[in-house]
Amino acid sequence: MSFLSSSAVKRDTKGYGNISSNTSTCDPGLVDSLAAVLPKGYTFGVYHLSTPPTKTEPLCSAPPGERPDKTYAENHFLAVTVDYPTHGAPPTASKRASPGADEFKDTETSKKTVLAFAIEIFVFTTAYQTTFFVSKADSTGYLQLLNLPKGTPSPIREVASTFLTYLLEHRRRKNIQSVVNLFARAQAQYLFPGSVENKGKHVLDDWGLVKWWCRVLNPLLEGQKKEPWGQTKGYLIVPGLEESEMRAFLPRTPASATNWSIGHPMECISHYTAEFDWVPPRCLIPHYPDDPKSRFRDELDDESSKWKQDMGSWKSVKSLDQFWEMMAFRQECSSGRLTGFIWLVFDPKEAPRMSQETAPSSTPQLTTPNTSFDSSLPAPVNPPATPPRRRVDMSARTPQSSPLKLGLGSATSTPSQPRILPDDQQKKKKKKLKGHIVPRLPKVKTQQRSYIANRPSTTAYYYWPTQGRGNKVVDESDFKRIVELLLHLDFATLDKATAATRRWISEAAMGAKWGQEVTGKRVSLQNYSLKAPSGHVNNLGSSGLVRRMNDPPGPANPDGGKPTSISAPLQNISNRGVNVLGAGLVRKKKKVEEDTENVASSTTVQDNAPVRGLEDGADIPKVNALEAGLVRKKAKPA
Repeated sequence: MSFLSSSAVKRDTKGYGNISSNTSTCDPGLVDSLAAVLPKGYTFGVYHLSTPPTKTEPLCSAPPGERPDKTYAENHFLAVTVDYPTHGAPPTASKRASPGADEFKDTETSKKTVLAFAIEIFVFTTAYQTTFFVSKADSTGYLQLLNLPKGTPSPIREVASTFLTYLLEHRRRKNIQSVVNLFARAQAQYLFPGSVENKGKHVLDDWGLVKWWCRVLNPLLEGQKKEPWGQTKGYLIVPGLEESEMRAFLPRTPASATNWSIGHPMECISHYTAEFDWVPPRCLIPHYPDDPKSRFRDELDDESSKWKQDMGSWKSVKSLDQFWEMMAFRQECSSGRLTGFIWLVFDPKEAPRMSQETAPSSTPQLTTPNTSFDSSLPAPVNPPATPPRRRVDMSARTPQSSPLKLGLGSATSTPSQPRILPDDQQKKKKKKLKGHIVPRLPKVKTQQRSYIANRPSTTAYYYWPTQGRGNKVVDESDFKRIVELLLHLDFATLDKATAATRRWISEAAMGAKWGQEVTGKRVSLQNYSLKAPSGHVNNLGSSGLVRRMNDPPGPANPDGGKPTSISAPLQNISNRGVNVLGAGLVRKKKKVEEDTENVASSTTVQDNAPVRGLEDGADIPKVNALEAGLVRKKAKPA
């Protein structure tokens, strides 16, 4: 393992490694939130890595004739480590201070650190929406080293839910919609190579993984009800399954019926649907990194011509419903395993844009012309006007014309006049340079400076507060380098995973210390002792309701053995207020009487002959004997 010198570390403190005073420790809000859900008495290491908002490609294509949305991307990576005790190594050779000082003591122990869980989340922000896309999440299986009590909630599920809630709270903007989206696909390993060889790792199948993510995201819907959100809704779609089969994945909570819906919200989360009469399906599908629906969208673009892409249409797919039907036979969805797409939509309390039914029409109202118009007549209360354009549902039909903006497609509207800018804002002609050329003196760079901290925290396109940043903020290139380093390490065994963890933590911070320890505060239900009720306990054995083999003599059975009378039990039952059926209400099955005459005629036992196995005075059993003609005897040899 290579470490930098002290001078190199000092130079890096002026660069991207530590850009502000709060980069050495995590946000106290995140630490407190994680401590509240982690088991009490256990210590975890938290390493939060993030990038500043950087301009990126838009997620959705713009309709024909429109400019795409200006989009910024922000990356977050959270890694959680656990400590496990190991026997300390023998001390190095040195001068012996006292007899026995160089002897190795087995009682001395030391702690080592190993990665247990990691999650990667991308945050895309525009002027209309904030999107949280869960890219990857994986565990190593070494969480079992803590030996948590049976019944303790899964720390991995609690950490994932808490981290998403933390980012959602610190990236919320006024009157801006927030969306959480992920794609659930079962795979043995994502972020930790070789971890599948660890027997302690529990790899979920495709059904279990979709259910697990629904349980992880469900607290966000139920917990955000207290926040000032207008409406929260979860959506689930599994290509290839019916609606009744998809509902089996939803959490079984009292509020899940109202919080979750089967389907997709792509038309609800696009601001184009409120601005145009119809929107092509190509403009509604976001383009996330490493996402199957994004790759299927690229395939549809390749098969279509350039002018069809400019019009926002495809050659084969004409609607969103058709897109999801074909999605069941494309990409990872057709590999034989189930894949789930999950959305959480958080609408603001006051929507910034009005619905089309309530939005005022920008078309001027036109009165019906009348040649015999009399000014003395009162004006009509509701003069006739051009009706507003209604939005057409994409699932019903696909228009063949280009989408038009609402209120601007009327032929009676007057053309807009060109905007005249003031003199000081008009583009001035570039002056021609004349005279002697003065060369610029070169500037010697004496230190590395970071301009990330100088970026504004609030703009019209993103919100970047100090509380929501990681304890180490780096640029996008360093972020990719740190995450890709994790993909080239080995976590097959505990020793290899411990060395890989030490190397990743060191090289991520260029030798500097970072991260913070979190001690859990959540008390498990197993710590509570079950107390017996203080009331009277009914003893069924004393009342005679429980029949035992060879009961000892007692008040209910003074002779011992099987009770001969049920008067005592019935008396105890009546005293306790139990309804007992009377003798007339009990219906007994009649016994079938045997034909004694036929039995007597077939009996060959003599009256005075003794019978083995019977005591004196016992009844002789009735035996059916064969007649002499029915018995065939073997002839004796001569």
